[in-house]
Amino acid sequence: MNHFQLFLFDFDGVLVDTEPLHFAAYKGMCERRGVPWDWDFKQFCIQSHGKSQGIKEGLYRERPELYRQEPNWDVLTREKRAIYLELLHSSRLELMPGVGDLLNRLGPRRAQCCVVTNSIREHVEIIKSRLIPLQEIPHWLTREDYSQPKPAPDGYLKAKMLFSQPGEAVIGFEDTLKGLKSLVQAEVRAVLVCSPQSEHVEECVRLGAEHISSFEVLLDNSWSG
Repeated sequence: MNHFQLFLFDFDGVLVDTEPLHFAAYKGMCERRGVPWDWDFKQFCIQSHGKSQGIKEGLYRERPELYRQEPNWDVLTREKRAIYLELLHSSRLELMPGVGDLLNRLGPRRAQCCVVTNSIREHVEIIKSRLIPLQEIPHWLTREDYSQPKPAPDGYLKAKMLFSQPGEAVIGFEDTLKGLKSLVQAEVRAVLVCSPQSEHVEECVRLGAEHISSFEVLLDNSWSG
């Protein structure tokens, strides 16, 4: 990967294993409201990873009583975030497989890395404080730093504007279809990091992006991009 001048990373599910905590937080929000939650983690990921409003649309469609209780999704989002914050303080946090080794392999080139995430700054800072290797990444754009969330390209376009020059080679890593579309629209070399069994792999190929199952595989294969 020596010819890339900028490395862009999603956060949840790419660098840190927080997707199960998001799942638990949505489940907790529903249960505190007395609304049955029967999704498993796979269904949650399908709803969450495909598009920016996937969770909202899926829950309101399958649990109309939740909509009758609270049609303002922002209220439910605040409740979910509060539970997620509790879980961040009480749960074990881990890097995704291969992330620590990848950062070590990049060495001084970590200065060319930027995280672009839909997560809010408060949550990101808590995770960074507990996972020291993440503090080696110098550039961070959280949800407060750009206009439209993924799959819009706003976050990645801003990262390119701030941290690269026109014509430089930029590569980005995502674990969701909405994130992958964001990279493609930003004209970044896009890589999907997920299980080969993911329903998004086929769409990844259609979009002209690449797929790896984990950063461990990337490093084991001496993947040069």
